[in-house]
Amino acid sequence: MNSIITAKNVNKRFISGKENIDALIGINMEIEKGKLTILKGRSGSGKTTLMNLYGALDRPTSGNIFLEDIDITKLSERECDKLRRNTIGFVFQSVALISMMSAYENIEFGLRVAGYEANKRKARSEECLNLVGLGKRMHHRPTELSGGEQQRVAVARAMAHKPKIVFADEPTAELDTHMGLQIVKLFKELVISEGITVLMTTHDVGMMDVADKIFTLEDGEIVDEC
Repeated sequence: MNSIITAKNVNKRFISGKENIDALIGINMEIEKGKLTILKGRSGSGKTTLMNLYGALDRPTSGNIFLEDIDITKLSERECDKLRRNTIGFVFQSVALISMMSAYENIEFGLRVAGYEANKRKARSEECLNLVGLGKRMHHRPTELSGGEQQRVAVARAMAHKPKIVFADEPTAELDTHMGLQIVKLFKELVISEGITVLMTTHDVGMMDVADKIFTLEDGEIVDEC
């Protein structure tokens, strides 16, 4: 398998008062490049915790996580910041767009933060908005866009700097079923057209048919993959 993420015996334990909570137990997983992979599971199953580890937002209690040939569990905080800025894209349940900026400005600002070439930011911002079907609404602010349109802007922002992988944590949770499915299909289209890898979490069974691979988590363990 041509893997972009490899987890080897990953465990995550949280301490709550005098109690130890094992959020992830013995995770061994490979995420294939150029595919849409879904982490499925009920609330509390560990899928968001695992995604945060993969995105270098948190560290495992034990085990190793590789992004291609880089063991991200051994990186410094500064190196993790650089990795997230240049190599990874994020889409969250809350779109987290800057309300005073237009759709175009939100993406252009993200490119500036990522250190994208200044003379190419305008063209890339417009290209990404066209890719998600919002070329004619690029100058609208988030409050002038529907929930589905806002999430499309968030998707465009996440992939604008051409990351190797995009992590999407419950990106359809605030949308109705129809619009949620449109967002997942958009991810699949971008996997094909842009050659990126997408890993998303969801508990919505209606999204599963679009995925290339599905891992099911239950009580912090992988109980199924298909």
